[in-house]
Amino acid sequence: MSGPRAELNWNGAAVSEALRQAATRGALLGAEHVLQLSRQLVPIEEGTLERSGATSVDARRRTAAVSYDTPYARRVHEDMTARHDPGRTAKYLERVLPGSTDTVQALIAAQVRRALR
Repeated sequence: MSGPRAELNWNGAAVSEALRQAATRGALLGAEHVLQLSRQLVPIEEGTLERSGATSVDARRRTAAVSYDTPYARRVHEDMTARHDPGRTAKYLERVLPGSTDTVQALIAAQVRRALR
């Protein structure tokens, strides 16, 4: 008499692709989180700069980016001598990055865990 039998089918390529897609989704969610935080600091005159904020993702390189697309976005971001309304500041994107690292990592990890179910 033989014991119980089990069969295992390994779909390594499919699993790898699912994990890659999950990590990319997580990176995009992380970028959207950083964008949300930075919008709270963007100097406002007419709101054009704030509205120009966007996220993008490069799935092939597994990177995500946050950008502001106005001709003056870089100048406003870098000019530490400019005066802005209370709560609004230069370095509006750079200032939120250190404090958002844990959340971004958690967002990526959650997407990867979901893909492994």
